[in-house]
Amino acid sequence: MKHFADLINALETTNKTNAKIDAIIDYLERAPDEDKVWFIALFTGKRPKRNVNTNYMKEWALEITQLPFWLFQESYSSVGDLGETLSLILPPPAEKIDHTLSQWMLDIVHLKDKPEAEKKEFVLKSWNGLDYTERLIFNKLLGGSFRIGVSDKTLINALTKFSSQESSTLMHSLMGKWVPGEVSFQELISAENVNPDNSKPYPFCLAYPLEKELEELGDPEDWQIEYKWDGIRGQIIKRNDEVFIWSRGEELVTDQFPEIKKTVQAMKGNFVLDGEILAVKDFNVLNFNELQKRLNRKTLTKKMLTAIPIEVFVYDLLELEGTDLREKYLAGRRAMLEELLLNETPENIRISKVINFEKWEDLNRIREESREINSEGLMLKQKNSPYHAGRKKGDWWKWKVSPLTIDAVLIYAQKGSGRRSAYYTDYTFAVKNGEALVTIAKAYSGLTDKEIMEVSKFVNKNAIEKFGPVRTVKAELVFEIAFEGIGFSSRHKSGVALRFPRIVRWRKDKTVDEIDELEEIKKLIQ
Repeated sequence: MKHFADLINALETTNKTNAKIDAIIDYLERAPDEDKVWFIALFTGKRPKRNVNTNYMKEWALEITQLPFWLFQESYSSVGDLGETLSLILPPPAEKIDHTLSQWMLDIVHLKDKPEAEKKEFVLKSWNGLDYTERLIFNKLLGGSFRIGVSDKTLINALTKFSSQESSTLMHSLMGKWVPGEVSFQELISAENVNPDNSKPYPFCLAYPLEKELEELGDPEDWQIEYKWDGIRGQIIKRNDEVFIWSRGEELVTDQFPEIKKTVQAMKGNFVLDGEILAVKDFNVLNFNELQKRLNRKTLTKKMLTAIPIEVFVYDLLELEGTDLREKYLAGRRAMLEELLLNETPENIRISKVINFEKWEDLNRIREESREINSEGLMLKQKNSPYHAGRKKGDWWKWKVSPLTIDAVLIYAQKGSGRRSAYYTDYTFAVKNGEALVTIAKAYSGLTDKEIMEVSKFVNKNAIEKFGPVRTVKAELVFEIAFEGIGFSSRHKSGVALRFPRIVRWRKDKTVDEIDELEEIKKLIQ
């Protein structure tokens, strides 16, 4: 655990990508193979579920320290992170437990069906044998909140540098349903794990935001233009009569879309499709909030299936009858995709429309009008491009419509974690609803470090109430909030939900009397 703790400390104390890559490589050179597998699992989101209730952890820590509850709450409010608060208040360890990361993870996994008394005994013994940093990591692993600021790209670049493998091969190998303890580190990085079963997806090909003038892209004839849809990017896999649907977040979501599974099951042959899963009714793409109602449900009623029907707009064909097509040009893959779907004509799987245009300037109008059909904008793809793993500048661009914006006032704030644990960086905003204020969005990004410090000073001076780590503040600071979409939502007090809200700028020139009205905001909903 010490090596892993050193790694986490190194990653948390720098924002330089190369320094993070060097820290990861240093860890991989020292750690045993079993720990390396768990390292990859944790950094790719394959952490075990929470097997110990965090409320119990809090109770046990208070028993040990004999701190009054109010003092613990004050400490928690100041620190902003439960795992870190527990690590700070516990007394120094009386002994040293020198287990490897894999040993700790196996012990944590095996806690699942243990009675509470055994869980308590394990946790208390562990706390007594770990230093502060190790204890902090243990708490996060135990509580299921392990998150580190390392992007997938940084992780892949580090593994590529360490193993000398192709990044695309590594990305493919790390996807899918592999489980620590059932696959070796060598199998992961040597791609021997690439297709252990029929479910294995491919790394998604991603696009960069358009950063050129359209005329700089060359001949319009060399480009395929499609609408960019706001749904769930997915790979639909059919191999040996088995069907799997993977989201871009590497979640197996097959059971959430039974109508798509049924359609694909009835289709002939074996293939892997890339497309967008959307809620579509009467040939119209519905707002993302409607699609969201279908997600993560244990059971899907007939009423729900009827009210929110699902379709897949297919972009690409990645595999056909076991042959990997990703190195073929997009134009060739498109022709094969059209032939496949023309022969099958599945009712809820349709090919993504190619937009016909003659001159680049024609696209400006098409893009601006795309929001009217619930599209986010346009995708521009080189016809001679292969299907890359991840992003590669120049071949695929996304050209989104300008975001919607509103002016809202800050009413709640909470401290961040890691390097930002001393500052308020988690904000909740409200708009006017008659004479009252109603919350409409949370946002975490968009301010400079200097502005974050200013806001934190304001919160410290103007906090009205405390709710754990959350502070209610005077409604004075106005911000411009940008978002990609908006829809009605019964889960939010305002009755609406914003898609990807973020802070554009601090409107020091405006007062709370000038923020937007809820009823006017609702008019933005298509």
